[in-house]
Amino acid sequence: PKQTIKGHGEFSLRLPRLLTGSCLPSPEPCFALPKEHQAKQNERKEQQERRRREAISAATCLTEALVDHLNVGVAQAYVNQRKLDHEVKTLQVQASQFSKQTSQWISMVEGFNQALKEIGDVENWARSIEMDMRTIATALEYVHKGQLQSASS
Repeated sequence: PKQTIKGHGEFSLRLPRLLTGSCLPSPEPCFALPKEHQAKQNERKEQQERRRREAISAATCLTEALVDHLNVGVAQAYVNQRKLDHEVKTLQVQASQFSKQTSQWISMVEGFNQALKEIGDVENWARSIEMDMRTIATALEYVHKGQLQSASS
């Protein structure tokens, strides 16, 4: 069929057979098609929305699980760091005590060494005195023998 629109002349409008109703016994099924299409589209949108919510929920669960896993590691690192800090402080105190004790030992050893030197000096002094005494004793004996011999002559 030809249609006329004012100012545009005649034109021919061909509708698909499906919309003209020539392939169907009555026009009601033709009007049902857009409703069915709309219903299916709404169902797909609802399904897509449901899947989107499920995906968001799954992503949230995954994120929470990852954060929890990381938090466990961070918490363990924090505990380890506190233990290390405590051990460092303990080690510093012990090192300081050991240093003081070592200094005391060094002082004692130096004092002992000095005492040994003094004993060695006293021993040498005693030997020197002993030698001097022997020399004097020998000289006195020699003088005494010389006097005895001059008296007997």
